[in-house]
Amino acid sequence: MVERGIVVDHSTLNRWVVHYSPQLEKTFHKKKKKPGDRWRLDETYIRIKGKWRYYYRAVDKQGNTIDFLLTVKRDKKAALRFFTKAVGRNGKPSLINIDKSGANNAGINCFNSDNKRRIKIRSCKYLNNIVKQDHRRIKRITRLTLGFKNFRTAQATLKGIEWVAMIKKGQMKKNISASFSPAEQFYALAGQVGNRCSIFVHEFKICDGTVNSASLNESVLVETLKILGYNSQLSERA
Repeated sequence: MVERGIVVDHSTLNRWVVHYSPQLEKTFHKKKKKPGDRWRLDETYIRIKGKWRYYYRAVDKQGNTIDFLLTVKRDKKAALRFFTKAVGRNGKPSLINIDKSGANNAGINCFNSDNKRRIKIRSCKYLNNIVKQDHRRIKRITRLTLGFKNFRTAQATLKGIEWVAMIKKGQMKKNISASFSPAEQFYALAGQVGNRCSIFVHEFKICDGTVNSASLNESVLVETLKILGYNSQLSERA
């Protein structure tokens, strides 16, 4: 940012992440490869305002991220919300593996009953190692924040961390992931989010031409990507 003649506070970078991450995750999902039909479901913990909240995540047996949801409680209602969201965006699995959580079991059974579907449930602890290991990818970044201050900020930031992780896993459709590096895929997605830097151009009062707006756009994207956990291959576009 300094090389481009722009001085910003760290809180400004955080606002960029909170503002753009949900938009970019939504755009990414339209170009995401369809995951496998054998899922691994588990939940981990995220600290928000000094309290532990529950973060539901699911991956397929190849380790590809399926979906995620941050909730206040760990109960049947929360499990049903997560599973309804995951199936709605990714299609119905043939089997889902869970731990011995009664809430997850009840939530999936409720989904089957409400939607007249028969999704097989398997409870095998060691088969969930793949999703438990994948939690580390997220926790490694969130640990540096020392906890979030509010629920909305946590949701938005986690969306950004997740879709950057999915890009690094190669979960974009083959015609895109095969042609572009992860950093280039990020820029391609960002280019589809309309007016992505207009509010910051106005906020920094640089419309007089002292700072090139295209340079600021580039800077916003680079810094956002770094915060969300992708630091390599940036020099080629920086």
